Formats: sequence, structure tokens, C-alpha cells
Amino acid sequence: MPATPSFDTLSTTQPWLTRLAFFLLGALVMLSFAPFGLYPLAPVLVLPLLFAFVRSEPRQASQLGFSFGAGLFLAGTYWIYVSVHVYGQAPLLLAILLMLGLVVIMALYYGATGWVISRLGNGNMWQFILLAPAVWVFLEWVRGWFLTGFPWMTLGYSQIDSPLAGFAPLLGVYGLSLIVMISASALLAAFLTGGNKRVPFLTVALLPWIAGLAIGGLNWTEDSGPTVRTTIVQGGVSQDRKWLPEQFTSTLDLYRGSILENGESDLVVWPEVAIPSYIDVVERYISQLELDIAVREQTLLFGILERDFAAKQVFNSVVAIGGEGRQIYRKRHLVPFGEHFPVPDFVRELMRLMSLPSSDITSGADVQPLLKMPDGNLLSVAICYEDAYANEQLYALPDASILVNVSNDAWFGDSIAPHQHLQIARMRALEAGRHVVRATNNGVSAFIGPDGTLLAQGPQFEFVSMTHDVQPRTGLTPFARLGNWPVILLTLLIILWLGWRSRTT
Repeated sequence: MPATPSFDTLSTTQPWLTRLAFFLLGALVMLSFAPFGLYPLAPVLVLPLLFAFVRSEPRQASQLGFSFGAGLFLAGTYWIYVSVHVYGQAPLLLAILLMLGLVVIMALYYGATGWVISRLGNGNMWQFILLAPAVWVFLEWVRGWFLTGFPWMTLGYSQIDSPLAGFAPLLGVYGLSLIVMISASALLAAFLTGGNKRVPFLTVALLPWIAGLAIGGLNWTEDSGPTVRTTIVQGGVSQDRKWLPEQFTSTLDLYRGSILENGESDLVVWPEVAIPSYIDVVERYISQLELDIAVREQTLLFGILERDFAAKQVFNSVVAIGGEGRQIYRKRHLVPFGEHFPVPDFVRELMRLMSLPSSDITSGADVQPLLKMPDGNLLSVAICYEDAYANEQLYALPDASILVNVSNDAWFGDSIAPHQHLQIARMRALEAGRHVVRATNNGVSAFIGPDGTLLAQGPQFEFVSMTHDVQPRTGLTPFARLGNWPVILLTLLIILWLGWRSRTT
């Protein structure tokens, strides 16, 4: 019987086949994220990649890491094509190029991960258990902010329903990524080590899962005051109809009707740009809403666009009416190539000639006043994918008693993106120990508990008006106190220390 080819033989004689295998491996990791939620796959599927990093020279490790990352992001973010071409109506070729361009950029981070791990590894398995998770998580964090960042597919999100979720209020999503990678690295070390020597490695691999179960029931924050009866309204207007002139009046009537039908609610939340217009255009409509709200002593939050003619600025905003008059939150973290275009002027002119969007929305201030309800509760708002940037939301704590996320995931159609975004919102609730009220134009709208559980969820692509009693919370989780810095500084120190050791040995 012929011998089974080893990894070293295959990677040398069949390099393209090996890269394809790791591309497919990365694509399968997508199944650990929403909507599939097969969280055990995450540590299992990174095992072959870590093995390849151990056995490969830096250049080969980089190529295999790149292949893995390309598979992960092509499978996990293919919906960029849907938003750019199907709903953004950009030319097919441009949509494919933008999607593949992002895939390549994200894959480069995984290529760098492989290169560094292979370069600094010295065969010591205990050092490997420190090195591999540290490099992985540090570069995950870098890609989450560099050039405005793209923190999608951060490995920790896949663990929102796993026993490891108990660590989120302590360490945040990057802490979960770190623990997943420590567990996987220790499993690999046990596999590569014989006899009783593998017992300590197996202990390191399994202990976090047991500890996560033990701390998962801890309450880091506490109830504060009476519940707030809250209604989420999801218009269910498809993206291709939302801005049509003939749809405008129907949209206004639909949303105002939700106010009249929910007179007992303390708080009503409409989605991002629920009113498809500028504030100055619909002033009479908003004045009528203010009268409706005043009669019922309610607070209404709705998304709309603002514009400043003098400064030639447009803002993606959420307006709160009721109680203390109008209050406004302006979106701070804008979507590249969706809300702002970081391109030279000649490219912007070309986009105009091609009838493509080319005008920038202006970002709001980094720190803005919280929206205050008549009962004294303070609301922290995140618009669209702002909630993917956990550290940027921490300025609102501990003052904010309820978190609000409004979004327009209709751009992504019937893809996995809205479910991934809901998973991200669940992580923010768990990290902060606060309820999240999430209103979207076309789904997935939801009430999320302070432990990240889904308390109520609306169907997609339909009109939804759902009400839930939301409990304000006070206090700070350890993560809310310190943010990502403990995890990131730890990973950086490990990398620097092992880098120094590799130069001195």
C-alpha cells in the first residue's frame, strides 16, 4: 500500500493544490459565524493552518495564510457585490473588482500572520501557544482600524453562543479571538507531542471552555429604574423602492401610523434614514410628529439626513424628539466607498462621469452628547456598522443605560450580511452589559439582552412593529472600563519579547 503523502511533500510538489486546500479551509470557517453558528468549527478549522505555519518557511507560510484569508473573506463578505452592484447599480466589473480588492487586502493580514509566526517560531510548543494567538489577534486588531478599518469576520464573533462568550464582558471580542487561538494552538501542541507530555497542552486547550461556562452567569451590571416600554418599527421598504418619489408619501404615512398605534410605548425607534429625505424638506412632517409625541409623552428616534448649505455638508443622523426638544446624533464612522470616497479628485470625476455616487457624507464629532429621555434615561446610538467598533462606543458608558443601533441592511438583500451584523450587535450588548434596541429598514431588527441573547427578533423583508419592556442598566463591565487595551498590549508584548528572543538565540 503506498504511503500517504506528507504535508511537506504536498506543499513542495503540489503548491497550488495546497493553496487551494487552505483557501477552501478558510471558506469553511465562515460556517462558524452567523447565520450558521457552528462555533466549534472555528478552533478546529484553524488547526491545519497553524500546523502549516509550524512546518513551513516564512514565505510559504505567508502564501498559505493569504490563501486561507482569501477563502474566509470571499465566502464571508461576498455580499459586498450585492450592495455595490445589485442595489448600488455600479457596473458589474467595478463591483467585482471592489469585492476582490477588499478580499485581497484582508487576505494580506493573514499572509502577514503566517510569515511572523513562521519567522519567530523556534519549535518550542509553549512559546508557540503564546506566539500564534498573539500575532493572530494583534493583526485582527490592526485591520479593525487601519485605513478606517474593517473588523468584519473577527474570530471572536463566532463564539457569541459558545461557552467562551462568558469572557466577552471581561476581554471583549478580541479577547475571545485570543482564547480561541490559545485553545487551538494548545490542541496542535498536544497533537504534535507524544505520551504524557500532551496532558498539560490538553489542559490549556480545554480549561478556557470550562472557565467560560463558570463565569457566563455573572452579572457585571445591574438594573436601574423601571423598564422602558419600547417599540421597534421596521418599515420593510425594499432598497430599490425606498427613494422612489411615488413611495415617499406611503413611507411617511407608514411610519407615522406606527406612532399612533403604539401610544403606550415610552420609546419608539425607527431605522437608519427611515425618512428618505433631508430634515429641511420634511419640517412640517416632523412638527406633526412632535405634536403626536407630546400628547403621549413619548420619545421617538428616527434616522434622516441633515444638510448644511453654507458648509456644503451632509450628515447621516438620528434625531430624538420628545421631552427636551430635538436632539441629534451624527454618524461618526463612515462606510468607505459607501458614505465617503477616499480617492483622488480625478477618480472622483471619473465616478461622476459614470453616474456613480461620488459625494461624501460628513462625519460627526467623535464624542457627542447622549440622547436623553424624559424619564432621565440616556441612550447611546450607533448608526449602521458603527457598532462593529467596540472601543468607539465606550465613551457613552457608564452614563448610557440603553444602547440603540439603527441600520439599513437592506443594501445586502437576502445574504448572510444582516445576520452577521446582528451577531456583532449581540456582542456589543454582552461586552457592555446593556440591552440593545436594534431597528433596521428591512431586517434583522431585534431586542437584545445584556447577556447577548435575542429577546425578540422580527422577520426580514416585512413591515414589523414589535414592543418589548427594556430594562435600563447601570455599572461597568471590566471590558467597558478598559476596552481592548489589555488584550492588545499583552499580544504586542508577547510578539516583541519573542522577537527579541529570536534575535538573541
